[in-house]
Amino acid sequence: MSVSLSRYSGTAGRYVDGFSCQDAVWARPKLDQSFRCRIFSDPRIHEEVRMSLVIRDKDTIRRMADAAGNFLSALSSEQRTAAEIDFSDETERKNWHYTPVDRQGLMLKKMSAVQADLAHTLLATGLSGAGVHKAKSIIALEPILGEIEGGASKWKRDPERYYVSVFGKPGDDGMWGWRFEGHHVSVNYTIVDGELIGPTPVFFGSNPAQVLHGDLEGVRALKEEEDVARELLASLDGEQKSVAIVSQKAPDDLLTKNVPMLSDELSGEPSGLSVSDMTDAQRRTIQKLIEVYVRRFPDTIAEQELARVRQVGDAEVSFAWAGPESKGEGHYYRVQGATFLAEYDCTQNDANHIHAVWRNPSDDFGDGLLKRHYESAH
Repeated sequence: MSVSLSRYSGTAGRYVDGFSCQDAVWARPKLDQSFRCRIFSDPRIHEEVRMSLVIRDKDTIRRMADAAGNFLSALSSEQRTAAEIDFSDETERKNWHYTPVDRQGLMLKKMSAVQADLAHTLLATGLSGAGVHKAKSIIALEPILGEIEGGASKWKRDPERYYVSVFGKPGDDGMWGWRFEGHHVSVNYTIVDGELIGPTPVFFGSNPAQVLHGDLEGVRALKEEEDVARELLASLDGEQKSVAIVSQKAPDDLLTKNVPMLSDELSGEPSGLSVSDMTDAQRRTIQKLIEVYVRRFPDTIAEQELARVRQVGDAEVSFAWAGPESKGEGHYYRVQGATFLAEYDCTQNDANHIHAVWRNPSDDFGDGLLKRHYESAH
């Protein structure tokens, strides 16, 4: 069923820029009406995604289960109570954030050095080497951000203010998952029957996007996320840019923010430039941009995630940009298709603050996997 794409705000939910967010608590300034981010809702595509394009990776799941088990075994009973959450608590399992809010789970600051090492070992099972490096680089920015703010923020910037949560019992049977999350890092995994795995959403952010002073001056934790997108934008001719640039003003954050699930009830093609209208060289560049996001995952998961992307025809994948083309000004982009959404925003703190997320419209938090599991059990 399709819903109106007009801007609506009511007690039951809110539609903002083409997205439905039930019981949403956020809003944005009005944007150009052409600036809408829509998700495909072709039921045939979603059925194919749900039934065929699942990610299977027993070896990675086994490493995750071992790492999660070792982590939990090293905790005191009080710590385990904080770290363990019932898998059936769907509200909390999908309660993800990229801001520095308090969370359920066990904070690194409340762990011993050995326990914290085991927590980072668990994180490493869900990321590639490059992904781990980015996550550590992001976390290392917290003290720098604290210096920049000079204590003005109500949140203490602390590289140990990251939380580990384990949902359910790690193992080869049933359903379980885990989350490593704090300011600008959110890694979420859902595992079903020791074989199927859902790796989204995964969020990385960076504040500052480029360190301007101190020992880390010049460091850009999410350099590729910006540079490859700019490479693609610069390669477009005037006619292509007239389609790809959907607004001269960038939104002040990701349009999807931290909604638990991307709506699958919206219809219509996404705005922006279709890959089918790009040259071969431009197609290679957008593929490189997609891989910047997907290569955060371990190789075995990344290859299957890329297979999901390739399953979508060029005509159904689009690139949209908002904001000026010049560096140093607030800008936004997204790459989206039926099976994925890469969304990026750099507008805050004088356009030196990046948010970048990779999501699956039909399988965030393993939603598609769980539907398949429940259907096969009945």
